[in-house]
Amino acid sequence: MSEEKKTNDVNSKLEKKEINIDEIKEEVIKVLKSCYDPEIPVNIYDLGLIYDIAVAANGDVLVIMTLTSPACPVAGSLPTEVQDKLREHSMIHDARVEITFDPPWGLDNMSEEAKLELGFL
Repeated sequence: MSEEKKTNDVNSKLEKKEINIDEIKEEVIKVLKSCYDPEIPVNIYDLGLIYDIAVAANGDVLVIMTLTSPACPVAGSLPTEVQDKLREHSMIHDARVEITFDPPWGLDNMSEEAKLELGFL
């Protein structure tokens, strides 16, 4: 088989593989719900640490998240852990996690379930 034919076959297979952005976003949320701040028994998604999830047409994912405080003890490790878990998922081509403190995190960011779990309701 010629190199040109091999290239065309690969490109054809890639074109046929449709990327469903909504489905990938749902999978990203599942991964985020498996990540925890070790000091708080609630996942980072329900804790309200996730500000945005962007999924590109090629399956790349960008997660904008915050921490409960700029002095958070896991500031150096949690974003990397989240990024690594996302990259392990078969539907995600690549993943990047960015931290922001604007706006600052507050209790209003938490889901009702998280508030209940932590005794705020």
